[in-house]
Amino acid sequence: MTTEKRYWSTSVSDVEESAVYIRGYDLGDLIGKLSFASATYLLIRGRLPNAGESKMIDGILCSVLDYALKKPGTAAARFCVSSNPSMVAGLATAVLSAGEYSLAPDQTGNFLNATFSADASDFEASANALVEGMRARKERVPGLGHPVFRYTDPRAQQLKALAIETGVWGDICEWYEAVHKAFTTQANKPEIVINEVGMMGAILAQMGFTPAEMTGLAVISTMPGVVAHISEEMKSKVRIRAISDSEVDYARERRNFAEDLAKSGL
Repeated sequence: MTTEKRYWSTSVSDVEESAVYIRGYDLGDLIGKLSFASATYLLIRGRLPNAGESKMIDGILCSVLDYALKKPGTAAARFCVSSNPSMVAGLATAVLSAGEYSLAPDQTGNFLNATFSADASDFEASANALVEGMRARKERVPGLGHPVFRYTDPRAQQLKALAIETGVWGDICEWYEAVHKAFTTQANKPEIVINEVGMMGAILAQMGFTPAEMTGLAVISTMPGVVAHISEEMKSKVRIRAISDSEVDYARERRNFAEDLAKSGL
């Protein structure tokens, strides 16, 4: 007897006539009894978190709530809704702005997956050798540096303290800090910090999340701030925001189309 393979298979949720089940649990039982952070962990990891994991994810979800108009996705969302006053359009714009240079802990996750070895007996020596090779190849360590913070990123350090408090901190996090120390020492740039997205990636790697899941959580974390900015923009009634000419260096060359068209032979 052969079993027909279905088009999709999922264990995330199931809907019956009288109930919705989330990872096998009745959603009605979760509402009011499970925090959003714990429910997020349940959905992504497939099991209920312990108390420390729940508190850590709650901290992660609060770590990049907003960064004023210095975050490209937020500015882009506000530009968008000044033309199309739609919450959904603004949110989509902000999400599409997340990537290589903003809200991308997946890069740290991929880096740690590729470089961490539980068999390493000396993190300091291994990190120094790794960074020496990376610098020779002009490769960057993801999650390091910040346009404002120097020597320490308070958000990253708060995440570290919370990870230690909740029992989440571990060897992967220690390895990342060893790499950071090796880089700042070799480059003689002690002011370069582990930023909040880098620390987020290290902690989430320690917790077993995939790189893609890390960026998903970072995007979720920033959503309340984006909602607030979009709402503020829509209430302002400003239509079609544009950048002032005084802020743009326009090329002022003027060309004769008729002459150039004749010369081109088109």
